[in-house]
Amino acid sequence: MKYTKHNFMMSVLGIIIYIIDLIVDIWVSVKFFLEGQYVFGILALSFMLFGTLVVQCFSYSWFKADLKKAGQESQRCLLLLHCLQGGVFTRYWFALKKGYGIAFKYNSKTNNFMEEEIDQHKEVIDRMTDLSMLRLFETYLEGGPQLILQLYILLEHGQANLSQYSAIAVSCCAISCSTVEYQIALRKSLPDKNLLNESGPKFIYLFYKLFTLISWMLSVVLLLFLNVKIALFLLLLLWFLGITWAFKKKTQFCTSISMEFLYRVVVGFILIFTFFNIKGQNTKRPMSYYYIVRVLSTLGILIVFWVFPLSIFSPDYFIPISITIVLTLLLGIIFLIVYYGTFHPTRSEETKCDEIDGKSVQRDCRVRYFLME
Repeated sequence: MKYTKHNFMMSVLGIIIYIIDLIVDIWVSVKFFLEGQYVFGILALSFMLFGTLVVQCFSYSWFKADLKKAGQESQRCLLLLHCLQGGVFTRYWFALKKGYGIAFKYNSKTNNFMEEEIDQHKEVIDRMTDLSMLRLFETYLEGGPQLILQLYILLEHGQANLSQYSAIAVSCCAISCSTVEYQIALRKSLPDKNLLNESGPKFIYLFYKLFTLISWMLSVVLLLFLNVKIALFLLLLLWFLGITWAFKKKTQFCTSISMEFLYRVVVGFILIFTFFNIKGQNTKRPMSYYYIVRVLSTLGILIVFWVFPLSIFSPDYFIPISITIVLTLLLGIIFLIVYYGTFHPTRSEETKCDEIDGKSVQRDCRVRYFLME
């Protein structure tokens, strides 16, 4: 397990994408207010604040847990930094500072590391994995609703300005990249998992997540046009079912009861958009059920629209949207089958748990309690 120059450059790219995403979100929110679209502005700002507040809570909780484990007292400055929404930037500062020294100091040396050097590489990798996990939380908590909002505005008006196109592109990029980045990071941080090194599996996994996400987002947007109350009821129902599943699985991600409750709420929210394993168990059956429900829900929404067409959508406008939804869902399912049937790094290890916070992992690492499928 080694933290390389390539890993360092990817970490730098990660914070660049994070900053761009943050700037675009602020830009879009301000533009809505300046144009007098106060409802959209408040929604965009609320999504952004919700995501970042939850992430700051997890970040500060992890800082306290790590300091306690090291026998140190929690510092008040850390609490202040997180209250000022600087927790993620603080983590990036420490991780990149440590990672730069490790990557450029040991990269040219032999692979026969001393135990101390191995521990230093492990420390940086774990820090980067924590960051990728936080970014994953934020992109789904903030980027998911933001993407639905921007697609709704785009379809409603038939056109959008530069800020809205930027928000859609950045949200798609952030969600997709953070998901793949976390998949790579968790495999690097867990010794019983094979690394996801080849480009082929990475792109297959990326397309599986991206296409299934786009299809579902467009379906939800169509349902919002049909009836906002029904759409919100469906999303809240899916959120409730996700939270219920997390409680049923008795997740053990956090040390405190309150943070564990928050984690299960976040789990339920992410499950609205995509599937992931939360307990380190075989996921073939629950994943199948999840995407069967996804396919039926999507087809149901399209059928309702064809039976009760809205006047705001002409056939020339609605047919391409329907085709896009069906094609992206079909492609997403195909890439899912190809990834888990051919490219999954642990597909030949029948005795092991699926990639999640694997039960068999004995390392003292947070990621063992949350593995993205």
